[in-house]
Amino acid sequence: MSPRKSKPEIDLVIPVYNEAGVVEQTYAELCRVIDPMPHKFHIYFVDDGSEDATVESLNALARKDKRVIVLELSRNFGHQAALTAGLDASQGDFVISMDADGQHPPEMIPQMVGLFEQGYDIVQAQRIADGGAFSFKQATSSAFYRLINAISGTQMVPGAADFRGMSRQAVDALKAMPEYHRFLRGMVSAIGYRSVILPYHESKRIAGRSKYSLGRMFRLAMDAIFSFSLVPLYIGLSAGVFFLCLAAIEMLYVYSFWFKGDTSTLAPGWSSLMFIVLIASGIILIVLGFIGVYVGYIFQEVKRRPIYFLKGRAE
Repeated sequence: MSPRKSKPEIDLVIPVYNEAGVVEQTYAELCRVIDPMPHKFHIYFVDDGSEDATVESLNALARKDKRVIVLELSRNFGHQAALTAGLDASQGDFVISMDADGQHPPEMIPQMVGLFEQGYDIVQAQRIADGGAFSFKQATSSAFYRLINAISGTQMVPGAADFRGMSRQAVDALKAMPEYHRFLRGMVSAIGYRSVILPYHESKRIAGRSKYSLGRMFRLAMDAIFSFSLVPLYIGLSAGVFFLCLAAIEMLYVYSFWFKGDTSTLAPGWSSLMFIVLIASGIILIVLGFIGVYVGYIFQEVKRRPIYFLKGRAE
């Protein structure tokens, strides 16, 4: 692993949604860190269809600082699509993606750049739990990573959100994966390249609340599972084989009465029959649901619709 050229150009990609009054503080914190550094920076703020004055705040920053570039999407496409828009627009040697709420500490940027200069293509920041009180989000996140690592062929780092740095080569490789349902954490793991984990402690939010509701988290988890694993289909197949075995055992059991000539003791078993029918029907419907989800994903992929639409660009 050979070191890279000194003073590479660095791009920061920051998706924002309804962060008026927050982006100014985020920008100030970024400047406090990057101004003393001897690198050329560009800051890509991607507005994901905000409904407040976020765009106006970002445009004011762009007029004040030539390093700031504002990408305005035509509507709210989601966090992963906004990140994709910023990565597509970036041109730097090293691209760092981070959130605008302050939970991804800008103080990590010099360390990320240093690891890139040492020769790493992917610098993945890993959130370290502080060991405080029970958190539903932390518990579900931990369970999700255990599940996805167990059922997929792509291993993902627990606690690794979309706070990472990537070389130009890694970004270009990611851009060559134009899938519609995007789970960038898995996609980054899938492309390979030389990577290193950089632990960090999550900072407090500057203001506001998380835009990732329980519903959004669930949809992201479903995108990950159905994009990186066929295990749901294998579960249905295994359940079908299991019930075929039960049917074979039941058949042998009935035949045993015929072989013994004791058919008089055979009585219609309505309750057991209904139990088997209901269980088998439920499994069939679940399997059909899994198949339907995969077919729906295929349907959305083959239409080749753009992941996002750009409304404007200010710099």
